[in-house]
Amino acid sequence: MRLPNLDQLIIERDKVSEYLLNPAHRYGASKARFFGEFGFQRENWTILADALREHARTSEIAQVTETGFGPRFMVEGELIAPDGRKTRIRTIWQFDRGQIAPRLITAYPSRQS
Repeated sequence: MRLPNLDQLIIERDKVSEYLLNPAHRYGASKARFFGEFGFQRENWTILADALREHARTSEIAQVTETGFGPRFMVEGELIAPDGRKTRIRTIWQFDRGQIAPRLITAYPSRQS
């Protein structure tokens, strides 16, 4: 099963540039190092955002959890780096009640990597 409304996924700029690609972020620093190893750069945050959208389009939902805000989806699959290399990641998406599409919560290396 794939995420609903794949053509309208919500990926906020700050989620990518200020969290996933920020080496100084309290919780995102290790993620920034990981994504940096694959050529993703903070100043070109849209490249990672596009790769995360493609990851969501081509990967299956591994788990669904209900939260007080709406369903949360764990998606596992390949992420294609700017240089063409591939790595396995896990993304978490939440479909907030009243919204039209899932919103990216986080992304990190899959334990299956």
